[in-house]
Amino acid sequence: MILLISSRNAHKIREIQAILGRPGLEIRSVADFPDLPDVEEDSDTFVGNALKKARELARASGLWTIADDSGLEVDVLEGEPGVMSARYAGEHGRDSANNEKLLRKLDGVTNRGAQFHSAVALVSPDGREWVAEGICRGTLLTEGRGTGGFGYDPLFVPDGYDKTFAELGSEVKNRISHRARALAEAKRTFPLE
Repeated sequence: MILLISSRNAHKIREIQAILGRPGLEIRSVADFPDLPDVEEDSDTFVGNALKKARELARASGLWTIADDSGLEVDVLEGEPGVMSARYAGEHGRDSANNEKLLRKLDGVTNRGAQFHSAVALVSPDGREWVAEGICRGTLLTEGRGTGGFGYDPLFVPDGYDKTFAELGSEVKNRISHRARALAEAKRTFPLE
């Protein structure tokens, strides 16, 4: 079986491969298919964006397609940056600018509770759909720590730990993260045999 991951993000692809990989499952990414369309993430929910990407790419490729949309939801910011996490400071994928904007908005704030939220959608070539979600609660620091991971990882300390996602390393993060939890649910409930 070939499973198309609707991402070009190398970090995300490695996470998904590490969790879902098994013998007989060939995992490919949209980077392997340059003619596939880019899908605009214009939903106001993680589930909506994940389903849209999986639907459009399954239709275009004829392959089973898995997509996720994930982001950081900050309690005192009423869920910001949310679905705009990767584009919070404007341009997509500028992690340092996104982190700087978030830290400016939280300057002087003591309640630094937040959660990473992930929605994973699987769509078959014939249009059947499955969705799984995962959440990882934690606290945001006042400055980044660590060099691993990506996005807001240097700022986020998951509940029960004293290190940021950027300090914990991929082995630990792939067990406890929002995406890991959504993918673990996906592994249990999605028909990937």
